[in-house]
Amino acid sequence: MMLMMFSGFSCSRPDPGQSDKLPEPKTDTAAQTQPAGDAGEKHAVFAGGCFWCTEAVFEQLNGVSDVVSGYAGGSAETANYQAVCTGETGHAEVIRITYDPSVISFGQLLKVFFATHDPTQRNRQGNDVGTQYRSAIFYHDDAEKAAAESYIAQLYEAGVFSEPIVTTLEPLDAFYPAEQYHQDYARQNPTQPYVRAAALPKAEKARQKFPELLKPQESE
Repeated sequence: MMLMMFSGFSCSRPDPGQSDKLPEPKTDTAAQTQPAGDAGEKHAVFAGGCFWCTEAVFEQLNGVSDVVSGYAGGSAETANYQAVCTGETGHAEVIRITYDPSVISFGQLLKVFFATHDPTQRNRQGNDVGTQYRSAIFYHDDAEKAAAESYIAQLYEAGVFSEPIVTTLEPLDAFYPAEQYHQDYARQNPTQPYVRAAALPKAEKARQKFPELLKPQESE
């Protein structure tokens, strides 16, 4: 995803397998038994290609209070867009999701994540190519790692994808917010060519597949 390159707009393949058949997670990090707000907010950090696209998907989910685009997997010194775009810094373009686990669980976030990008493409999403576009889950603790490992095993057992899943599980050493102009980019720039061709269709796909998870205003 380059600011000045608009040829080949795809963030991912139109449908990376049989994603309408994704199973419900068997393992999760927290039970949804508390009244809304009582569990306290938590964070999840995912990489699934261009962060404009993944941000547009997750910010419309009920229980998600904030989504910040940023970088993870590399050092602070090179956590900037120009350096990350070289694909040589170790970073991935990620989003940090702030969510209420009493409203939406980590497992449900995983299900949306795997349904809205192609986890079988190594170091790319469609025409966005490079290690910065890898599919990755940056886990905070052993519970998140176990939930992700369990869900990937479920996806294999269910035969959801026709190719091997290459999503990496990486410990989150640090999250670096991206430059301000990247934040809420799709929402603020709906007529930008890449956004129209890639981010908005990805967000619409999530609305169609997960109407039960949308914020009330998104489902109207």
